[in-house]
Amino acid sequence: MKRIPALRSAICSACGHNVAVPFLDSPSQPLATLAWPSSAEIARNLPKLPLDFVRCVDCGHIFNMAFEYDEVPYSEKPNLMFNSGAIWSEFIQGVRRAMLDRLPEQPVVVEVGHGDGSFLAALAEGRPAGRYIGFDPNGSLHCSPRIELRRELFDTAQLAELKPDLIVSRHVLEHLVNPLGFLQRVSFAAECLGQRPLTYLETPCIDNALTTGRTVDFYYEHSSHFTTQSFSRMLSRCGADVLEVGHGYGGEVVYGFIVLGAPDAAVATAHAAGAFREQAEAALDTIQGQLAALHDSGQTVAIWGGTGKSAAFICRYGVDALRFPIVVDSDVKKIGTFVAGSGQEIRFRDWLLDHPAEVIIIPPQWRAADIVEEMAKTGIVAEKVLIEHDSRLIDFHLAVHPYRLA
Repeated sequence: MKRIPALRSAICSACGHNVAVPFLDSPSQPLATLAWPSSAEIARNLPKLPLDFVRCVDCGHIFNMAFEYDEVPYSEKPNLMFNSGAIWSEFIQGVRRAMLDRLPEQPVVVEVGHGDGSFLAALAEGRPAGRYIGFDPNGSLHCSPRIELRRELFDTAQLAELKPDLIVSRHVLEHLVNPLGFLQRVSFAAECLGQRPLTYLETPCIDNALTTGRTVDFYYEHSSHFTTQSFSRMLSRCGADVLEVGHGYGGEVVYGFIVLGAPDAAVATAHAAGAFREQAEAALDTIQGQLAALHDSGQTVAIWGGTGKSAAFICRYGVDALRFPIVVDSDVKKIGTFVAGSGQEIRFRDWLLDHPAEVIIIPPQWRAADIVEEMAKTGIVAEKVLIEHDSRLIDFHLAVHPYRLA
């Protein structure tokens, strides 16, 4: 018999999909890698943190819905990954060679999640003329004089300063609340700066755990668990050019070489948003000045509409009840209520028949033609009807605008 699985509303941290299903029921546990208790008593009394692992039905990503980044003391204790095995070392050497094959003679290399600095130092040995910067709030100083350690989180602002040829992030994404968001921000910022840095990303791969039924992989510090599919989907969603996705260490690691960037349309949208914001800031000053001039002129002013767009207009431009007490509306259900935020009582439109206003402001421009027609039918007369257009208040009847119906 067909049935709907138990569904969880959760935004996938790898692909952004909004439907997940319960994956692993596990009792709360203390930190597994960063607690470092100094006595048995402290160890037994460590706070236990919730494990609520769900799986995205779209990309297969597994993540802890209950994860809180602030519960993990990354800024106090380093997250060091120890593996001195020969097979692991062979994999790391292969990654290093693949990077060096792609780098110029004097590269700028940024490592996000510096750790003990050994990987970055190994790269510096291969290209000694380069510049090597590691970002980690608790990274360890390395003996290599070529490495610059910055004990801080990497941010998009560093792209403009450093102009990296290569960004390396190994075993960091699985610790983030929103790894997709992090990659999208960095990729978009690089595109805005006209940069196309090569980027290497590496995380544990959970494919083998799923196949063999392992459960010990799932602990609090790793909020995200990538399958090959979810890792690849994340890379495709961050706007970058994916050059290679591969595996290492018997499939326990998945990695990707990408070139950061974003679609031109995304950058255009951002610039359009910025232009609108600047225009809106200019409109705020202009329209507040016009409203002050109207009040100073002594003319009687009425606002048509007391909720929705009209209420938004009143709040945005500071149309206070002391200077502009008259608010009317066509909807009898709103009569006797008050404008949210400013407090004017909302009167029925016909109040203007006995208390005419010299100026009527209609905030919902798209309804202005209907309201002007309604005024004519009910005998409501005003010297001016004003609407907001092109960052200022204009005369509905005399000015050129798109809201006058044919």
